[in-house]
Amino acid sequence: MSSKPLYPRMASSGDRSGDRQGDLVVKERTETKKPKMWKVLIHNDDFTTMEFVVWVLVTVFHHSPEEAARIMLHVHSSGVGVAGVFTREIAETKSRKVVQLARAHQFPLQATTEEA
Repeated sequence: MSSKPLYPRMASSGDRSGDRQGDLVVKERTETKKPKMWKVLIHNDDFTTMEFVVWVLVTVFHHSPEEAARIMLHVHSSGVGVAGVFTREIAETKSRKVVQLARAHQFPLQATTEEA
């Protein structure tokens, strides 16, 4: 991580932050990195209906019905497809939500996450 000094300011007698350089206190600012992104993958199976997969893609991932149908057909033909790309926590939450909804509707649909 690189750091950039902020504008120096006068140190008060009770100020203990930063590095003392004479009567000035120099604070350093750290740059934040963008979080790594994770893919949510939907896996094909022989029992989950195409309509349910489209519904999940619209409901959980907020795809349009047309985009959801395109993704569902890709999953159906290739065995796996990307439902979306998110930060790790959001990807894991969406993956769990898909599996939870599938079980509630008695489908074996699987959703996993992997680093993008």
